Amino acid sequence: MELTNRVLSALVVMSVIAIPSSILAQELEPVPAIGGQVFVSSDSDDTDIVRAAIDFDLRNRGDDHRVGVRVEKAWYDPSGSGTRERERVFARYADTSDGWTWSALIGTDGNSVIGSASINDDSRFRKEAFVERDVVETARGLDEGIYSTFVGAAIDLPVDDSNIVTLLGGVQEFTGENVRLHARANYVHVVDTDLGLSAQLRGRYFRDSEPREFDYYSPRWYAQVLPVVQLRRFVEGWELVGAGGVGIQRDAETDWRQSNFAHARFRSPRNAQDWSFFGDATYTETPSNSATITDNYSYLQARVGVMRRF
Repeated sequence: MELTNRVLSALVVMSVIAIPSSILAQELEPVPAIGGQVFVSSDSDDTDIVRAAIDFDLRNRGDDHRVGVRVEKAWYDPSGSGTRERERVFARYADTSDGWTWSALIGTDGNSVIGSASINDDSRFRKEAFVERDVVETARGLDEGIYSTFVGAAIDLPVDDSNIVTLLGGVQEFTGENVRLHARANYVHVVDTDLGLSAQLRGRYFRDSEPREFDYYSPRWYAQVLPVVQLRRFVEGWELVGAGGVGIQRDAETDWRQSNFAHARFRSPRNAQDWSFFGDATYTETPSNSATITDNYSYLQARVGVMRRF
């Protein structure tokens, strides 16, 4: 779990197109639930990761209301150096109150505390704070116990009903001396509300205090500008999302080069009483922590999951 499946690394803006109220109208009863998900990733540096998890919820009333545990098995093969296996266990909690939503996934891999926690409101100027901690998924990271802790906050700044700016700032501290400062900004313009079509401009920058301290990707600085087109539709309650973009990126040791991005996601109706399903896949040329400096780096990840409420 590198920064919660790289969700924050990508900072995929959903768009300002609202979820139809009919999808959220039905209130679910709090009942036990069991589910599972599989995450796989592979990159051009021959780093392969597989994580399989089983979730047991003592109380489940949808994604934002749950209490339970997650048991996870992970297989890491960093840069083709051989598979390392890890068992991980987490406590899960999520709830809402007075316009705020918070969630936590806190656990251990047997060596250190890992997981994530976040809180956000549902106001027009949506605000979110988060913290995430996990092992660095490189050979030295896994063998020597190198971890990173990322603390940050984001805010939505709506211009009008069709335009919104999202700003994010964060600090990521690694085992050792390196501290990484993050700054990201996204602009979203709704092209067609009925189609669920938006045009986005995503920018990100980070700076490391101790570049090349260990074997993870850590140049002095990195920058990316990525225009993206996204289509988000609801079909009989199912959420379907597709996005793609072509931009530019560089770091302190390379010139500007092309940066491609593609993302697809599906999710079953949010008010489903019994079974629910989700899945997503992302292709990116944004270097991960396990990357080496290269002009043709690429990363692919996919995830599928199912939940049964009783």
